[in-house]
Amino acid sequence: MQISATDFASLLCSRLCHDLLSPVGALNNGLELLADEQDPAMRARCLELLAESARASANKLKFFRLAFGAAGGFGDVVDTREARAAIDGLFLENHRVKLGWMVEEPTLPKPAIKALLNLALIGGDALVRGGQLDIGAEANAAGVEIVVRADGPRIVLDPELRDALSGEGDLLAPRAAAAFLAHALVKQGGGTLQVSPPEADVLLFGASFPRS
Repeated sequence: MQISATDFASLLCSRLCHDLLSPVGALNNGLELLADEQDPAMRARCLELLAESARASANKLKFFRLAFGAAGGFGDVVDTREARAAIDGLFLENHRVKLGWMVEEPTLPKPAIKALLNLALIGGDALVRGGQLDIGAEANAAGVEIVVRADGPRIVLDPELRDALSGEGDLLAPRAAAAFLAHALVKQGGGTLQVSPPEADVLLFGASFPRS
């Protein structure tokens, strides 16, 4: 699958705008309601909703900065606590997804961290009715191994995302930007990325980065 840097930047921007539209729109609506509301109890509720929307927006931005941007510094490794905090902020607020964190390494190479975050994002999005999202990573003599497992009552991974994860297909929608980036990171690192078959009961991602 070939895509220009400009096209990928456009897809990524579209994905960010789509994901931030809901909480930012809620902020705008809440401010409009607050301006017209006189009842103290309703004003207090409006302020609660504004705080929730602001927190959701901030959490998404923190996650996107680390998953897509240059957050984590310009060094070769990233503190895994930053990755966990970003994932917690993205999923734990709405209580829809329960997280299992099985990463004992204090740091991991930046490409591995970014791949882990993008695979976690895809796995969490696939749990359309909620469920369990388990994230594991281990560094050994051979390199870094990453596993992301999503299990829930209904799991949906669009064929376009599956194609992007495997490096196949020509057309990409904004929702596939994370899948394309995960594939590109693993490929550039000389590793492999595997996805469980569509008929599997759980969604499983496995990525390996050989030691350079």
